[in-house]
Amino acid sequence: MGKTTKDYMTLDGAKIYYETAGQGDAVLFAHAGFVDSRMWDAQFEYFARYYQVIRFDMRGYGKSDPTQEPVVRRKEIYSLMRHLSIQKAALVGCSMGGATVLDFALEHPDMAQALVLVSTVPGGFEMQGEPPPGLFEMIAALQQNDLQRASELQIQLWVDGMFRKPEQVDPRVRRRAAEMNRTAVANQTYLRADMQLLQPLDPPAANRLKEVQIPTMVIAGELDHPEILRAAAFMAQEIPSAKIRILSNGAHMLNMELPDAFNQAGFDFLQGE
Repeated sequence: MGKTTKDYMTLDGAKIYYETAGQGDAVLFAHAGFVDSRMWDAQFEYFARYYQVIRFDMRGYGKSDPTQEPVVRRKEIYSLMRHLSIQKAALVGCSMGGATVLDFALEHPDMAQALVLVSTVPGGFEMQGEPPPGLFEMIAALQQNDLQRASELQIQLWVDGMFRKPEQVDPRVRRRAAEMNRTAVANQTYLRADMQLLQPLDPPAANRLKEVQIPTMVIAGELDHPEILRAAAFMAQEIPSAKIRILSNGAHMLNMELPDAFNQAGFDFLQGE
């Protein structure tokens, strides 16, 4: 993989932690909204053999500064790319990170080379039916500052999914996700920064998918919430160049649960195969 550069940039007075490695075309990874950039460990190492890879901790996550107020997540990507003098990148995002890279590509189409949207719901997509079990309980635990309960419920929601019990999931994946999640929960990042979007795209991404003119791959796990799979099918239908991959035996955090299958699918896509 070669040398990894670890550093900070400053955005609106806050420190944003990032890492880069490898050489070649740029691939930027945006993490899900309950973990941090370490969720991409297996991808960062693999893709750095072929590309210049970038990953970062959004404000309120990992090693970046906490935030007391909502932030514009796509602005973090724009600022980081400018900071690193990267003109164009393939953008890989999971969950909230996927919605963010999609928004970024719509706002800055000249800076997006390709999109990989993992377990993503586009902004403005109307979820139907019952919310995931435990969602409101998790929000209540956050509001009550019951950090341990809130963290465990987030892991159940976003790692286990609604079709598996905790003991049916690789304990290493649960442990790793919980380790990252503790910082976000302690910082109350979801409540403070991400529950109410600041400066959302208007019109939202869900109404503008036909504008996406770059190669796009939509990836979801068959064990994820049915609404995530419905959102994946919707994006694959609406984005003109989109391909879709549904990976079996995985839920929301596909790249952590199924790193080999995920890396191969992503590499083949970026290579144009």
